[in-house]
Amino acid sequence: MDRRAFVMMLGAAGVAGCVTDVARPARAAGTVPSDLRPVATPAFSSWLTAFRPRALRAGISAATVDRALASAGFVPGVITRDRTQIQTRRTLEEYLSIATSDDRLAKGRVALARYGSTLTAIQSRYGVDRHIIAAIWGLESQFGEKRGQVPVISSTATLAFEGRRAAFYESQLIAALRILDRGDTTPDQMLGSWAGAMGHTQFIPTSYRSFAVDFNGDGRRDIWGDDPTDALASTASYLSRNGWRSGLRWGAEAGTGGPSGRSIRPQRGGVQFTVTRNFNVIKTYNNSDLYAVGVGHLADRLAGGGPLRGNFPPDANGLIKADRLAVQRGLERRGYDIGTIDGVFGKKTEAAIRDFQQKQGFPVTGAASASLVSALR
Repeated sequence: MDRRAFVMMLGAAGVAGCVTDVARPARAAGTVPSDLRPVATPAFSSWLTAFRPRALRAGISAATVDRALASAGFVPGVITRDRTQIQTRRTLEEYLSIATSDDRLAKGRVALARYGSTLTAIQSRYGVDRHIIAAIWGLESQFGEKRGQVPVISSTATLAFEGRRAAFYESQLIAALRILDRGDTTPDQMLGSWAGAMGHTQFIPTSYRSFAVDFNGDGRRDIWGDDPTDALASTASYLSRNGWRSGLRWGAEAGTGGPSGRSIRPQRGGVQFTVTRNFNVIKTYNNSDLYAVGVGHLADRLAGGGPLRGNFPPDANGLIKADRLAVQRGLERRGYDIGTIDGVFGKKTEAAIRDFQQKQGFPVTGAASASLVSALR
């Protein structure tokens, strides 16, 4: 199964998760939720014992198998997240607001300045625009800040043990063991999301084996460490081998002089785009129009382009993005922690609205309104 099938299996663009939704700012480094820490259980240990001969028959060395499985544990939070994936159907406006927030753009410019020569060298070898590579990096892991903290051997083994998609996750576990057997990384460094997507640009083990490259020539294809070079080159390798056409833009907002192609309007009443075949190549990474537009637009912004010219319709409360930004900024001025100011209301913003409404004598709904906007401007 390739990465596109993996993303579709998790629920396409609607699933809240590190490979399917825009990565929000990461939690503090080193803080792993307790339910995502591997633990020993008798049933899981018995499953590992039964699995060991299958790994050996797959050609993995006994030393690698024993070392990896010795540190593996059952991860309760992996099962919880697998069974309770939330369908968060964001609008394109919300998606782009997160994807190109001021915070993400600032971090992206720093990343481009730091790794500009590396990205240029990768573009020269694979023909993939360096800003597209950087944009995928930005959406998948916040430019390396949110690579995942769950041991991949434990997460894939947990999901194989649980049984709902046993064959798929056992194949990912086998692939992960092959990676260890080759010497690309170690079990304690092989960390990823709860579903086994790994590193700076969130490769699943089987995609890693097919597309990862050793760009810096150190003998390892390291997508997990602080140096993102191999991960960025591996992403370019993936896009190149999936049909990326060098020199062709992904698309553009309709009416702005972009390349010719088919027209799409991902949000009713919103901005229309003209997209090329390279847009479809981006979708092999994540089979979602929102994701592909998000990558393309973030790439354009990192290359020096401006915001979209078109408008989006008011939300269900009759507010436009400028109104929602005014609410978040007004709450922040009054001392509330609302997270990233991006015009998208998450739990922090909603909690702050409720508290403000209660203190000001407004009906406590947690939803914004025109009167609330006026009170907070």
